Amino acid sequence: MKKNIGVVMGGYSSEYQISLKSGQVVCNHLDTEKYNIYPLHILKDKWVYITDDKKEIPINKGNFTVTQNNKTIEFDCVFNAIHGTPGEDGYLQGYLELLGIPHTSCPMYQAGLTFNKRDCLAALKPFGIKCATSFYLNKGQEINIQAIVEKVGLPCFVKANKAGSSFGISKVNEKEALLPAIENSFKEDDEIIIESFLDGVEVSVGVITYKGNVTVLPITEIVSENDFFDYEAKYQGKSQEITPARISDEMTQKVIHTAKKVYETLKMKGFSRSEYIFVDGEPYLLEVNTIPGMTAESILPQQAAKAGISLNDLFDNAIEEAIK
Repeated sequence: MKKNIGVVMGGYSSEYQISLKSGQVVCNHLDTEKYNIYPLHILKDKWVYITDDKKEIPINKGNFTVTQNNKTIEFDCVFNAIHGTPGEDGYLQGYLELLGIPHTSCPMYQAGLTFNKRDCLAALKPFGIKCATSFYLNKGQEINIQAIVEKVGLPCFVKANKAGSSFGISKVNEKEALLPAIENSFKEDDEIIIESFLDGVEVSVGVITYKGNVTVLPITEIVSENDFFDYEAKYQGKSQEITPARISDEMTQKVIHTAKKVYETLKMKGFSRSEYIFVDGEPYLLEVNTIPGMTAESILPQQAAKAGISLNDLFDNAIEEAIK
């Protein structure tokens, strides 16, 4: 019997267009001999199944089924390709878990925790994971520019705490630019994180559960043409992504050990991609993404290809791991 796989894509955040691309790539690479594949668009104004002839059929939110030609389709597994809310922050995971539907992403708690950059870093610090010095601000809180500069120094990064794809992030070089940067980040989120600038080689590390084992993929070095790895660098070709990274064996071993420790400490499942900057030969964690991009150009699929894992294998494995 072929299994029914719903591939969810879209989402409610600024990243929805990137997610639609990722989801389509997943649909194109799943094995049609093994699976019936259903592209599902989860958007603010509608949840719909997109048929082969591009018709939209509403999804029943009560039990996450679709009715087509008087036949109700139930899903054996959901492949989650939603970047940002509600697919990366735990909402969708909680909903699917309550309905008893297996999905390819990490569990609800892990999704919520990793999506909140400051909570995630705080949870990992006691386990010896190094990260930048940071200053937290909530909307409405008094902003003391002097205190921020004294703690994190300049230059520093101002980031929305819960946004992806580098939305709501700026690099600040002088004191005068700090307040406008904070206001910019508050447009994306009501919590922000201001971090000291780490000067060093930036790498991205994919960690997945592959055939039952926690597997660290070949490491990618990020060389941005812009001032940092921002939206343009990520999606408009303004960066070089070099896999494997041009770092020493010792640095490679350290970051492999750290990335695996982060994945296991957080009790992760499914895909993850964490970003690090090396300072004095030590990897400092920036953040953990649990729904990394899945297009052929995206970092994690590039890493998998270097490890000899095709997109078909990568996606098929995710489903096998979810339903076992």
